[in-house]
Amino acid sequence: MGRDLFERAPAARAVLLRADEALGLPLTRLMLDGPEEELTATENAQPAIVAHSAACLALLEAKGLEPAMTAGHSLGEYAAIMAAGGLTPEEAILLVRRRGELMARAGRQVGGAMAAIIGLDQDAVQAACLRAQEVGIVVVANHNCPGQVVISGEADAVVEALRLAKQAGARRAAPLRVSGGFHSPLMASAVPDMTRLLQAAPFRDAAVPVVSNVDATPRTDAAGLREALAKQITGSVLWEQGIRLMVAAGVDMFIEVGPGAVLSGLIRRIAPDAETRCAGTVDEIEAL
Repeated sequence: MGRDLFERAPAARAVLLRADEALGLPLTRLMLDGPEEELTATENAQPAIVAHSAACLALLEAKGLEPAMTAGHSLGEYAAIMAAGGLTPEEAILLVRRRGELMARAGRQVGGAMAAIIGLDQDAVQAACLRAQEVGIVVVANHNCPGQVVISGEADAVVEALRLAKQAGARRAAPLRVSGGFHSPLMASAVPDMTRLLQAAPFRDAAVPVVSNVDATPRTDAAGLREALAKQITGSVLWEQGIRLMVAAGVDMFIEVGPGAVLSGLIRRIAPDAETRCAGTVDEIEAL
């Protein structure tokens, strides 16, 4: 993860090494060499993704590319605030390390499951969740794009919601490999500690609007950014609604900063006329 950035781009390497220093952990070594099981643990994966995003962002900024608006999916909202100037990379990485630890702890305490439902509209998925709440807690966690929704909650209730979704005509309904019921009430035990951490963190007003997951609303004020991140722990990720807001505001090009191209795929489903570009490797950034 991020090997080309580390080996080919001194500015990106410096960001990764500063992340190690801020955390007091060999995060870069874990990113480059694994083991994969340790890297993908929530408390490591979250700072690794933000560190990778910060390294890419340093190269984009060096080339004079600046955003008009930013947004991030779940964890990525911290990177979006960083890209908008509301947090430094080190501040964002420290916060998401603690976020990952708190979410992992909540997952161990109460369990939980998540599942993806493909080919069913959001209202139908919501209806399946409401019926399945007779079994236990289950909610819509991620509104990703038309026809792709993620649900989260207690394992038995998620299984029942999947059954009902298939009955309603879902093309695919399958569990996800996760360590807890993220973006659901099962994460409530993480909220008080995360809220205190956010209140203590040195947020600054963002230079450009950041579209928050929890309500698809653009924000720049530090207090509002903090509040939205606290609510995000148990709240749904309104990704589709946020992208539609950005398009309505005039955004016609989206640059996905960091590892992978998942968000670009979602955006093409939401806004097929918008241009999407990836900036996760040295070659992608140079092409951009």
